[in-house]
Amino acid sequence: MRALELSDRDLSDLASEAARIAADYWASLPSRPAYPSTSGTETSRLFDRPWANEGRGRAVLDDFSAIAQHVRPCTGRFFGYVAGSGEPVGAIGDFLASVLNQNCTSWRSAPAAVSIERVVVGWLAEAVGCAGFAGSLCGGGSTANLMGLAMARESLLPANDDGARPGVVYASEQAHMSIAKAVSLLGLGRNNLRLLPVDASLRLRADAVRDAIAQDRRAGKTPLAIVASVGTVATGAIDPLHDLAQIAETEGLWLHVDGAFGVMAALAVPEKFDGLSLADSISLDAHKWLYQPIDCSCLLYRNRDAPRRAFSYSGDYVRIFNQDPEETFAFFDESIELTRRFRALKLWMSLQYHGRDAYREAIGRDLRHAELLAESVQSHPQLELLAPVPLSAVCFRHRTKNNEAILRRVIARGRVYLSNAMINGHFALRACFVNHRTTPQDVDEIIREVIAAADELND
Repeated sequence: MRALELSDRDLSDLASEAARIAADYWASLPSRPAYPSTSGTETSRLFDRPWANEGRGRAVLDDFSAIAQHVRPCTGRFFGYVAGSGEPVGAIGDFLASVLNQNCTSWRSAPAAVSIERVVVGWLAEAVGCAGFAGSLCGGGSTANLMGLAMARESLLPANDDGARPGVVYASEQAHMSIAKAVSLLGLGRNNLRLLPVDASLRLRADAVRDAIAQDRRAGKTPLAIVASVGTVATGAIDPLHDLAQIAETEGLWLHVDGAFGVMAALAVPEKFDGLSLADSISLDAHKWLYQPIDCSCLLYRNRDAPRRAFSYSGDYVRIFNQDPEETFAFFDESIELTRRFRALKLWMSLQYHGRDAYREAIGRDLRHAELLAESVQSHPQLELLAPVPLSAVCFRHRTKNNEAILRRVIARGRVYLSNAMINGHFALRACFVNHRTTPQDVDEIIREVIAAADELND
């Protein structure tokens, strides 16, 4: 056979073996530690090897066991960061998307795939109360936020032809680090990012935004955009959307919502997200609160002319000769990406396999788990809740012990995984629930492990 070709039999056997390995791995998750016992030295020893001239054949699958022992497993006891749990039907969709190997750049390049992505984006927009918004899928919230602010820049301070001019962006001091990166990459300058004070609930203060805009105008600067966080990474705080939308409208600014963490919770608790549809652009991560395998983010936008102003630039090699409006559609006119994988297939399969009610129930369960943990913290004499819990991130601390040392011990014990945050100058233990595998018993384990780790510090 020619190089790289497999016989039908060999390919079938390889695919069957991979499916068995995947199924065994998913079945093993309850017995796996919340975080692997590993080190940089160990992973280098296991995986640092030359690329051999001769192929290994099916033996490449033998490495999976060692790889699985040295990755973060998606167990129900992982509560770090804002890390979705990897729903298996979505993983199968990812595999099939790779089988099809489509470039979702335009309808001409991938007719079914592009049509499906546009449908899925419509589902997401409608699910969060923004029916009629258009959008596209991308790799992560950082990319979605970058594109959202690029649209803001090109709509209000056009730069594509003559270069960027300084424009001021207003956000919470709790805003995600991707906002500062976007401001830098877009040539607006980080000195033109205003990270403003928050209220007692750690939400961006609307009065601080008004005052900052007025001060910048007096100084001769040009306000450009407001970034509202809908689910700050530390605490899940939701900025006051109606107030910020009113300011944006009055001042002629773009309103971008960084909803990578929180927006999909609108499926379960829409009342928390009143005013979301007033945004000009919205980022959301399906690989967080729709539990999809990484990567799968989305940027939604109200006006399709905005991304075209920002991103449309074509060469003759991508010229489309079709006349039908559906067939002339091109994502490359509305995105920074030209080569785009078929991310929509996992959503198409997973969302339809389970149905909307199942996702609503799973998100609601995460919210209840966060409430359960917060109540347990508040009722425990050695623990203190450090922030409100508007969504599913719970920040707390031990009242008398070194919380950094506690966190290290909790992770080393391997039964649950927590991350950390700084809340009003205090080091916080942080548990975040975006995990369809978590049970109430897993939530109870958090308190037990923190107290056990604290007790070990006495030894």
